[in-house]
Amino acid sequence: MLYPLLCLIVLFLSIVLWIYHWENPRCNGKLPPGSMGLPVAGESFQLFTLQYGSLFKTSLVGRQIVVSTDTDVNRVIFQQKGKLVQSWYMDSFDDIVGKENVLSSHGFLHKCLRNLILNLFGSESLKEKQVSEMEELTSKHLRLWSCQQPSMIYDFTVRKLSGCNNEKLRGCSSAFLDGLISFPLNIPGTAYWKCLQGRNKAMRVIKIMLEERRGTLTKKQDKDFLDVALEEMNKAGTILSEQTALDLLFALPFAAFESASSAVVLALQYLQSNPLALAELTCMERETKDSGITWKEYKSMTFTHMVINETIRLGNIVPTIFRKVVKDIEIKDYNIPAGWIILACTPAVHLNPTKYEDPLTFNPWRWKGRELNASSKFFMGFGSGVRLCAGAEFVKQQISSFLHHSVTNYRWTVMKEGMAVR
Repeated sequence: MLYPLLCLIVLFLSIVLWIYHWENPRCNGKLPPGSMGLPVAGESFQLFTLQYGSLFKTSLVGRQIVVSTDTDVNRVIFQQKGKLVQSWYMDSFDDIVGKENVLSSHGFLHKCLRNLILNLFGSESLKEKQVSEMEELTSKHLRLWSCQQPSMIYDFTVRKLSGCNNEKLRGCSSAFLDGLISFPLNIPGTAYWKCLQGRNKAMRVIKIMLEERRGTLTKKQDKDFLDVALEEMNKAGTILSEQTALDLLFALPFAAFESASSAVVLALQYLQSNPLALAELTCMERETKDSGITWKEYKSMTFTHMVINETIRLGNIVPTIFRKVVKDIEIKDYNIPAGWIILACTPAVHLNPTKYEDPLTFNPWRWKGRELNASSKFFMGFGSGVRLCAGAEFVKQQISSFLHHSVTNYRWTVMKEGMAVR
């Protein structure tokens, strides 16, 4: 009888000690205020945001986290170049998107991948030819909209990446998006399991495309991303591996589709409820009405860009940005230990009434006179700092083209209005 009793006492004391260390993490200085909640389970966001202010510690799925809604803290964190903090995503995210995806990469590899993306989707590429291509595709899909449900943004991105519109690849998108933010329970039938199955199918298709292109690679002028990636892989001393290229080809279409399509849907809903904004957007003066929009016209569509910024500010397409602390950070009299995660909460900045008057109201005119093409500590719609989204200009150009054609060439009515739940 004595031995089982001793085992129970040891177990009880171990649990008490574990909870104590969980609630009182080791730190070389002073941690931000807050409660770690129960081990693994954490605590309620609604509760601790009221109790602890703009910088506080807590836990999320077993991780020790500091949540920041402080614009100055966020600015400092985003300007770091990998020495104190690194971009971080949960293990389940990397399992789905790929271990060598551009979002989780660091240092020279991230710089290499970012440059590859900018070569295809940056301002210079858009300026030279992609504006007219997007115009053509947008017009085509809007004409077809009455009889089918096209994936305009996804199709265009895939075409720019691989030079084709692969139906098999598109079929994997639904399972991917449903499982990306699900609980990582890898059991047959769960959203996460379906998502992983969708990834595996998509990766097989992409690998076949890569192998086929490898055998026909030529010095052609009009290159897509697959051509550029293969050329980079063939260079002496390259750091771009085949797996990295595959992960990038898998992730980019979904990244472009999810951000742009969400913003388009929200923009149409906001414009429907704001006739003045819709009227001003419709009355854009053009040099030649019968031709496609030029790069010069796109850059001069000031009110369109104001609508996009306001939509993204209200919609918060990317509601959280994670950074992993590499070395202990001293900030605002607090110490954040290495290994902890910093979660920058963008809605707390975008919906802050001290920064934006009447923040829950759709008001594109609030952007008049402001810089529309850059991030700031008060606007992080496409990230911020050294990890600003490389495809931001590409996504904004897609949204601009769609909004222009839909409001100037068509009249539409919301048949069954949805509710935006924040």
